[in-house]
Amino acid sequence: MVENKQEKIFLTPEGLEKVKKEYEELTTKRRKEIAQRIQEARELGDLTENSEYKAAREEQASVEGRIAELEELIKRAEVVKNNKKRPQAIEVGCKVRVHLEGKDEEFQIVGAPEADPSSGRISHESPLGQALLGKKVGEKIEVEAPIGKIIYKILDILL
Repeated sequence: MVENKQEKIFLTPEGLEKVKKEYEELTTKRRKEIAQRIQEARELGDLTENSEYKAAREEQASVEGRIAELEELIKRAEVVKNNKKRPQAIEVGCKVRVHLEGKDEEFQIVGAPEADPSSGRISHESPLGQALLGKKVGEKIEVEAPIGKIIYKILDILL
């Protein structure tokens, strides 16, 4: 997920808050819980055949990796702020209502770490997200998909 160390990572204010909460949980609670498990497993004796010790060490490595990932994400985060004024063109953080094949759909354009297409949150790096950025109400966009080209008409840009 984190490749170019200089590149900014776009997050909504809510997304940054969620990342910070996860970081806080991992650094203040999970680390202590795992350290306690490791200590208890050490007290059982022979570590070479101690499956509880091995499992706790693996979990510790996983948690430390996630903490490092979150630290990098927080360091590189650029929070997208929507003005109170309605944007003229689609940008990261906007919600957009589009018309597609007889029905209307609504998406929010978010940074990659927050993307969750099943809940209508699409990454600005996805083909649809890239096609929507900079577009205005009334414009049509074409997005290449496995089933062929899909044409969206932009109906509204929301805050």
